[in-house]
Amino acid sequence: MPSPPNPKKPGSSRLPKRPAALRARLRFVLEPDIALGPGKADMLEQISATGSISAAGRIMGMSYKRAWMMVESMNRCFRRPLVETAKGGRRGGGALLTPAGEEVLARYRSMEAKAARAIEAELRALQRLVAPAPKD
Repeated sequence: MPSPPNPKKPGSSRLPKRPAALRARLRFVLEPDIALGPGKADMLEQISATGSISAAGRIMGMSYKRAWMMVESMNRCFRRPLVETAKGGRRGGGALLTPAGEEVLARYRSMEAKAARAIEAELRALQRLVAPAPKD
């Protein structure tokens, strides 16, 4: 009885894997910190939505300490704090975006969208040159 064809043999009918998806990410660096990037923008959005640094961190899959460090970094990098916190008490603490935080987040998302539109054609051309995703 003949053995089944080996899918890894050259000439196999198996289709090649598609290239890994290529994307650009916008970051603003203020040495030694990254003042703002995709993760920090997401953190600001989650704090705005939940009113809590710890809840935002949980949603993003990070520890409270890591989330707090991100907030402290952002607050250091800008003239005015982006996030204000309230200490716990009977109703618990909380966090909210300051007007500066809301403005920084809105400007970042606007720049992110403009950058994506500006490089769209080049990114598609570059995507055609990307190697296939690693095999499982």
